[in-house]
Amino acid sequence: MKRSAVISIFLISAFLMVPESSRGQGCVALKPMNCTGGGHSNNSGLLQEGQWQVTAVYRYFRSYKHFRGDVEQVERVEQGTQVVNTAHTIDLSLTHALSDRFTLSTNVPLISYDRSSLYEHYGNSTTSNPGRVRFSTDAMGIGDLRVSGLNWLFDPQEDSTGNLALGIGIKIPTGNANVQDDFHKRTSDGRDSIVHQAVDQSIQLGDGGWGFNVEVQAYRKVFSRTWLYVNAFYMFNPKNFNTTLTRGTLTGADPLIAYHSVADQYSARVGMNYAALPQEGISVSLGVRIEGIPPHDVIGSSEGFRRPGYIISVEPGVSYMRGNGSLVLNAPVALYRNRTKSVFDLADPTGQRHGDAAFADYLINATIVYRFGKE
Repeated sequence: MKRSAVISIFLISAFLMVPESSRGQGCVALKPMNCTGGGHSNNSGLLQEGQWQVTAVYRYFRSYKHFRGDVEQVERVEQGTQVVNTAHTIDLSLTHALSDRFTLSTNVPLISYDRSSLYEHYGNSTTSNPGRVRFSTDAMGIGDLRVSGLNWLFDPQEDSTGNLALGIGIKIPTGNANVQDDFHKRTSDGRDSIVHQAVDQSIQLGDGGWGFNVEVQAYRKVFSRTWLYVNAFYMFNPKNFNTTLTRGTLTGADPLIAYHSVADQYSARVGMNYAALPQEGISVSLGVRIEGIPPHDVIGSSEGFRRPGYIISVEPGVSYMRGNGSLVLNAPVALYRNRTKSVFDLADPTGQRHGDAAFADYLINATIVYRFGKE
């Protein structure tokens, strides 16, 4: 089979390998993880043997629109009972090229989460919370560390018009999966009291389990100054659930969701990159992006509390490259959001149970890359 045909087949299969029933950002607890080295849209992003690369990916989102399935619960915003998650993360990575084709990377996310709600404190009802008082809980620190290797299947020195890379990595549970904060509760006589317990799963810094990921990166020149790119990533988490109590207590809890689930997660991107002003190092891109958490893990059981679902976004972007550095800015805008049924939901014999989750309208991703070392 010709090399171009092999690349074309993998470009298509890389995107299709992602399961259809899965996730999104917001109350769906997708942790900040990127493809090794930040992904590549053309051969100009490849490292040469002996080179090093430092990458920082800043990500921001604010989720507040609730969905059950793919139906938005517009009344939550109208009534002021929506949950608002605000996330600021910086994913730092250091990559070293052991050859022109094989790289090793270490990634660690720095995370700052804020979550405001009514129901976790005084409650959503006008009886328990007539003043619609809203409180916040927070989590800040490092997330789960990841070490990955990536190998380009074809020698980039022989053909610069396209390539395909396969990668594998290990996730180390360095992020705190049991971050706790203060929750405000009403006493029987109406006074405020403080309960210190675990924050919601969506703002925990880690998931408490070892995992491993596989990824695919590919690019192909299709027209003059125009490239097709694909990045696909899947994190396997074999552990069933961790020791963090859902809602901070076992009292009245269903055993199936008593603790936080350690869930698989995935993401994929496909699109076109165009060198708009090649002499000035400016390129623009447009693609489609999917991120998700599946209701069932590929390996092991899928018990514990989780909010599975996925979000599909259109992803415009612009990049600037000068010398050894580059800056990439993209802003995925949500096209479709779906909070799918969890294992707990599916266990309902009536088929009526279906939890909800809050999603963001858009993300902001800003990436800074600098390479150094052997030329």
